[in-house]
Amino acid sequence: MGSTYTPKNILITGAAGFIGSYVCNRLVKKYPDYYIVVLDKLDYCSNPKNLIPSQASPNFKFIKGDIGSADLINYILLTESIDTIMHFAAQTHVDNSFSNSFEFTKNNIYGTHVLLEACRVTAGQVKRFIHVSTDEVYGEIDEDAVVGNHEASQLLPTNPYSATKAGAEMLVMAYARSYGLPVITTRGNNVYGPNQFPEKLIPKFMLLAMKGDTLPIYGDGSNIRSFLYAEDVAEAFEIILHKGLVGHVYNIGTKKERRVVDVATDVCKLFNLDPLTHVKFVDDRPFNDQRYFLDDEKLKNLGWFERTSWEEGLRKTLDWYIKNPDWWGDVSGALVPHPRMLTMPGLQNYYNTPSHDQAHYSNNNVEENIFHGDQIYNNGQFNMSLTNHHH
Repeated sequence: MGSTYTPKNILITGAAGFIGSYVCNRLVKKYPDYYIVVLDKLDYCSNPKNLIPSQASPNFKFIKGDIGSADLINYILLTESIDTIMHFAAQTHVDNSFSNSFEFTKNNIYGTHVLLEACRVTAGQVKRFIHVSTDEVYGEIDEDAVVGNHEASQLLPTNPYSATKAGAEMLVMAYARSYGLPVITTRGNNVYGPNQFPEKLIPKFMLLAMKGDTLPIYGDGSNIRSFLYAEDVAEAFEIILHKGLVGHVYNIGTKKERRVVDVATDVCKLFNLDPLTHVKFVDDRPFNDQRYFLDDEKLKNLGWFERTSWEEGLRKTLDWYIKNPDWWGDVSGALVPHPRMLTMPGLQNYYNTPSHDQAHYSNNNVEENIFHGDQIYNNGQFNMSLTNHHH
């Protein structure tokens, strides 16, 4: 497949979240020569504990901050000599996008734009910009389609979440065309596994089943989804980072599909619950895509394949949730049908308590190089305001 790319200093946005944390932990451990800087604002669905495997590593640094802060982004790119960006930070839950869609525009479109502009002004410094998108930008595919959406398929998003992800992709493409920015875009199927915030289908079903509660299914449960285990997806990003071709899009997908009602049934079986009594059909969301189906040949040609079977992945995920029931604190608000996490004051308070807000890590030394908002502190001493640090 030609030459491979070797990064030196990688910025991973949103790496305290679910998929980003898997990618970060994998790269920190496997490539001690790579220096990895994490930027995360610690939103409700991210958790510093997701990065525990990386915290003690000398090649890891955590910065609490928002991708929407241009001064902060410019400062990080320059002071950390960032040559590679892996952009995971995003609002991702479709249910939330129906009630609080402006947050999705702000995070997913404006946040991406800030990153791209920072790459432009540090002309030529960033050699790879990997933009993490979603299979949902394609919109629905026919129920009887036998060929999946390929990377050149038209983007036809159907909800505010996927529309903002498609909008971000347009900006990425425009910066690649106008300024020659070396971008690679990924579009992935659903991901599941340990550490996932339980607004998503599989962890939500598991936590409800652990309590013996009923599992709510939107509509008639016939909607079809494909699921990949998180560790397999982290491997896909590792391969795309090293072997992906600039200017290309890569689907991260699986040909194996499941109806939502079958997912609920499989979770019930793990807990010896009767699906007939423990599956409850509830109102559908305003628009619920029937099916996404990806053509995954291009990534397979780079040498990636799915390693974890559905049964094994579900079992590993279940074992983790049984061992870590309080990983997220009180998540009762996420377990209802149609949760609206972005509008829940309780969770915001949970994450702004001192124990969470002060969870900064930098080479395992909390006092050294703590970034917060638009100021940098060094060894506990106020050092410099970033607002005076324009380049």
